[in-house]
Amino acid sequence: MIRFLFDRDTWQEVWDSLGKNKLRSVLTMVGVWWGILLLIGLLGSAKGIENAFNRLFGDFATNSVFIWGQSTSKPFKGFQEGKIVRLSLSDAKRIEENIEGVDFVVPRNQNQGFASRKMFSGNFSIAGDYPMLDFVQKKNLLKGRFINQNDINENKKTAVISENVYMQLFDKDENAIGQYIQVNGINFTVIGVFEESNINMGPSSDMHIPFSTFQQIFKQGDKIGWMMITGKPEYDIKQIEADAKLLLKNLNKIHPEDKRAFGSVNLGDAFSKITGFLKGMQFLTWFVGIATLIAGVFAIGGILLITVKERTKEIGVRRALGATPYEVKRQIVVEAVFLTIIAGLMGIISGGWILIVIDSQFGQGEEATFVNASVSISIVFIPLIILVVLGTLIGLIPAFKATSIKPIEALREE
Repeated sequence: MIRFLFDRDTWQEVWDSLGKNKLRSVLTMVGVWWGILLLIGLLGSAKGIENAFNRLFGDFATNSVFIWGQSTSKPFKGFQEGKIVRLSLSDAKRIEENIEGVDFVVPRNQNQGFASRKMFSGNFSIAGDYPMLDFVQKKNLLKGRFINQNDINENKKTAVISENVYMQLFDKDENAIGQYIQVNGINFTVIGVFEESNINMGPSSDMHIPFSTFQQIFKQGDKIGWMMITGKPEYDIKQIEADAKLLLKNLNKIHPEDKRAFGSVNLGDAFSKITGFLKGMQFLTWFVGIATLIAGVFAIGGILLITVKERTKEIGVRRALGATPYEVKRQIVVEAVFLTIIAGLMGIISGGWILIVIDSQFGQGEEATFVNASVSISIVFIPLIILVVLGTLIGLIPAFKATSIKPIEALREE
């Protein structure tokens, strides 16, 4: 078989056979070419959307939920409807200690503050945070560092400011690290400058200061604005949310069926829906692409059946001269596989160019729709192997048709 594939006469016969009707051969290959191009284009586009999604949300702990207090909708244990609910540090600690599957609980607080330096000033949102925030909602630091535990323990007057605050309070190219700014009349040392994200989960903050320092300045005591609960990967964040709310209701004497007392945003649930959409899109892409490939390969089989019919007399001559049924089958199968491989390679090249155009036109900038729209080499070889297998199988149909004709009857065919 190997010697047959490298035989010059074999490929000359293939070329002559296909060249007798060039238009029909080209039209036959178009189906396979389009199937591969469509498959690669759709898979690459889906990957580009997934990469864009991961770039936007990659710094967030996706298995997380935000919970904050609102007001009650039901009277309970002597408290009237409409009681304002305020979360506390002890609430956060009890959740971390008692709810199964909780990885981190990050209490947060926020308020508006007036910041000034020299002749520059402005009103900014100021958040009181723990170092753990940088693990669950990573800050893209341009300079310096984020808050550490020592800042918390010593109630330090340190601040991590956004790029926007830097531009309003500092001269261009001035080094802000180590410089003082005044927040509500109190001197703070700038320890870091961060780039603002395109997406904010929860209220956006212009400035982060140690949580303990925030509590003192804004006289918050034990109260917190909201908490971010991050679950371990193997646990269901929706169940963690339900368990946390039930515990908070017990701690704050709220009716178990009160649905208004606590507000929440479940990132894990939102991310799972988006991830499910992306997986569904990939499945649909494979389904459409493979179905198109199969249709194209069947078209090749149909064309070869017509070709065999036209070559009946030629096949009869070959059989009369001593060609075995195996040799005839082999020749027709090679023609089928040759057509599918050539059309497949053309589809791969065309699909690659389509992805390059998509990436260059829609994959640039921070808000790009597609990011690195591409398909891995291993994925490319899967449809190519499928093509070879299908091309071989579909080629057997006209091959058996050709060898079923007796030489004497073939020679009489007009």
